[in-house]
Amino acid sequence: MAVPNLTRDDARLRADLLRVDSYDIALDLTDGGGKPSELTFRSTTTVEFAAREGAETFIDVVADSFHAVTLNGADVDVSGYRPEDGITLSGLAEQNTLVVDAQLLYTNTGEGLHRFVDPLDGETYLYSQFETADAKRMYACFDQPDLKAAFTVRVIAPEHWEVCSNGRLETVEPLAAGKLLRFATTPRISPYITALIAGPYHVVSETHDGIDLGLWCRKTLAEHLDADALFEVTKQGFDYYNANFGVRYAFDKYDQLFVPEFNAGAMENAGAVTFREDYVFRSKVTDARYERRAETILHEMAHMWFGDLVTMRWWDDLWLNESFATYASVLCQTSATRWRDAWSTFANVEKTWAYRQDQLPSTHPIATDAPDVQTAEVNFDGITYAKGASVLKQLGAYVGVDAFLAGLREYFAEHAYGNTTLADLLRALENASGRDLGDWSKLWLETSGISTLRASFEVDADGVFTSFGIVQSTPTDVATSNTPRPHRLAVGLYEERDGRLERIRRVELDVTGEHTAVPELVGAHRPALLLINDDDLTYCKQRLDDGSLETLRTGGIAKLESPLARALCWSAAWDMTRDGELATRDYLALVVAGAPHEADIGVMQSLTRQAARALEIYADPDWAPQGYAALADAASAALQAAAPGSDHQLAWAHTVLAAARTPAQVEFVRGLLDGSTAPAGLAVDTDLRWSIVATLSALGAIGLDEIAAELARDPSAAGQRHAATARALQPTVEAKAEAWRLAVDDETLPNAMQEAVIAGFAHPTQGELIAPYLERYFADIRGVWERRTSELAQNVVVGLFPTWTSTIAPSSLDAADAFLAGEELPTALRRLIVEGRADVQRALTARAADSAAG
Repeated sequence: MAVPNLTRDDARLRADLLRVDSYDIALDLTDGGGKPSELTFRSTTTVEFAAREGAETFIDVVADSFHAVTLNGADVDVSGYRPEDGITLSGLAEQNTLVVDAQLLYTNTGEGLHRFVDPLDGETYLYSQFETADAKRMYACFDQPDLKAAFTVRVIAPEHWEVCSNGRLETVEPLAAGKLLRFATTPRISPYITALIAGPYHVVSETHDGIDLGLWCRKTLAEHLDADALFEVTKQGFDYYNANFGVRYAFDKYDQLFVPEFNAGAMENAGAVTFREDYVFRSKVTDARYERRAETILHEMAHMWFGDLVTMRWWDDLWLNESFATYASVLCQTSATRWRDAWSTFANVEKTWAYRQDQLPSTHPIATDAPDVQTAEVNFDGITYAKGASVLKQLGAYVGVDAFLAGLREYFAEHAYGNTTLADLLRALENASGRDLGDWSKLWLETSGISTLRASFEVDADGVFTSFGIVQSTPTDVATSNTPRPHRLAVGLYEERDGRLERIRRVELDVTGEHTAVPELVGAHRPALLLINDDDLTYCKQRLDDGSLETLRTGGIAKLESPLARALCWSAAWDMTRDGELATRDYLALVVAGAPHEADIGVMQSLTRQAARALEIYADPDWAPQGYAALADAASAALQAAAPGSDHQLAWAHTVLAAARTPAQVEFVRGLLDGSTAPAGLAVDTDLRWSIVATLSALGAIGLDEIAAELARDPSAAGQRHAATARALQPTVEAKAEAWRLAVDDETLPNAMQEAVIAGFAHPTQGELIAPYLERYFADIRGVWERRTSELAQNVVVGLFPTWTSTIAPSSLDAADAFLAGEELPTALRRLIVEGRADVQRALTARAADSAAG
């Protein structure tokens, strides 16, 4: 069903015309007999709003049918209604009352009001997801962020259901069939952060510092809900944010709801935050997963201030929400939780994401142009989240964290319950810091691209620096600014002492222009390791000099005690590999030598994942089998050496699965499943079993019967998804054809199942089997974009882009170019294809570098 692609210009016109006072939303989620309705639900919305007398506007709604629509008591003609147009409202008065009584559709796409049936007990669960502009799928509204209003919600639901919305539950009235629940009226908030979650959820409640807290999950997951750990992080977050943001949490309760088939990681609905239920861990996971879950919890909580209390006026300033929430969450982690080294994870995860995104042809400024909603939806990316947070971290170093937080306090106090732009934030930060941030903003927030920094020095015969400077270069091959940026950074010098690589000197300075001299280092001895972005203060690509690389190659990285310094070294090596400056085989050698000694479990897991990815697309295909063998051997040895039951043991088991190729390795993997080769302490639990099944399926070691048997052991929703992935991984023509049909053509397939099928379509060992789908991809995607919702269309376009072992070739570039040169494409679709093409081009460059190193 087509829906509007609201433009910024139309949104501005409507915002200039209207002030929305309130919504009263009445929903009936039953079939009339007290049971859950199946296809549609009744939505009756009463909107009170002011307008310019005599003007005309429109209200957004995606309805299946209408019972009645009235404006100021008069019927509104909806005979020509189309979802993409909304409902035209003519002859507006100064004060208006609009009532839209309609039947709306449940979805299975994770957008609007999503409906899910638990395969274990047959119970129905609902949750809403509205960002960027899908509130119109649950109630009629002016669906844009700067038309805030107060919301009152009433719901008729089955008697045994729990129901959550943004406001506190005030009353429950029994009905002849079902019950009527009424929720407190909210403060003024934007439609996209309103919410409804309903079903027979398991609920755990606590109170902290006057805030009522709730944790929700499906009943069949209740035994796995680690409420104490979740509440601990939640309380730490509220204590930190309430103390540092100047304005206390603004809503009347705080529920965190783990919901099925959720597209993103989480969503910051005011007082009713929804999370992907994968964060309720059914099986053993490493502490890295707990750390990332904590970051997500704190990220969404930070949104209660950045986004919910103070909201960007339009999606151009999406970064005001996401960059700040990302930065604040890590600041909170390092200050208030047990993850005091979270900046290491940030350097290793978020910045890697940002660096990749910022080197694509589609890179954009942090404060970017979003002329319409579809464009905004593809801006939820590494620039908006991770680069923005990196730049804010640098700003904190530049003006001081205390001044930075003082500016935020002024910002929240002045703009509470309102909408803002970049200029409003800069004014508050300038007032607090006493610095003029205009030039800083232009260079860091309003231009795109990433600078590369490297040391330039000369040494005498004794290894003493006779000159030292930092050279800044800017990209010239993508749509970026080539103006050098100012950097506040630290240069760290490391030497080996008593078997450890320790920092012996640190120089902090401002780098400007193409070359910045560092006279403080003239006369110092050239160290074993030189880091020119030590402590990760700035956002840049850091290059390692030859001597530093040699130190790392010869075991030096294992001697670094600082987890952040190790993360910076690993990140620099990975980025050099992606740029074709370090051969994939050399990167793999570094990982094989260093990863078994990496104490930080999150970094270690990232390293092995990156090594496997490098072997798939960056390695010379003729050499890649040797690389897989080396990775498999190292992983097997590390698995056996790891402490029984440890996080590292589990992580190395997954690396064995990723690298397994030979018959002997396959038999070892099969032995993990039946326990014959599992080392002591390794819990081959439900999720690890599924990972083993996926590997065996991809390598042709098991068939559909064995997958079905595993599904019989675990018929849960997660088991259904794992089985779908394993079936798609089967190395047969029939399996690939069915996977393609399901992902691309089957419009009844729920979002989570589509993701699962896509995850299994391509495997590095199946290049020739999937190569024919290069042509199919470019033949099908335009139709997918036109007929599928935004989330499902992006899943196909991105998830099935032919960046496969067999399609890293000039012919793939030619196919992409031909598609891009064809009929006019929607801007968002064009962007995603350009990004996929750039990944193939980068892989070709890296492969050539690896081949040359052989």
